[in-house]
Amino acid sequence: QVQTVESGGGSVQAGGSLRLSCAASGYSIRTNCMAWFRQDPGKERVGVARIYTAVPNSTYYADSVKGRFTISGDLAKNTVYLQMDSLKVEESGIYYCAPVTCGTWQPMNNDWGQGTQVTVSS
Repeated sequence: QVQTVESGGGSVQAGGSLRLSCAASGYSIRTNCMAWFRQDPGKERVGVARIYTAVPNSTYYADSVKGRFTISGDLAKNTVYLQMDSLKVEESGIYYCAPVTCGTWQPMNNDWGQGTQVTVSS
């Protein structure tokens, strides 16, 4: 059964940090490109960062998070992480991860997890 479980969200003040985790089961993060998305209420999910763990240093970031967010993967745990530093209020939302078509933000399927809520206050 393909499943993705996100965790690590919470409430922080602007400038703070959070580390999100994405535990995958039923598929390997080694053979899939993985991406983190943020969804604001009433809006579509927006790609934040993606990684292809099979290729060293194969990461891509949305311009707005470059230099502040870091995506990484732990193959032994089949888990993808998103370290978020210097958080901004506008980066509040529900964060999801999913396997995507490499080089794009296109999800491989519609099997989304429950996401994890991030709230950044001023």
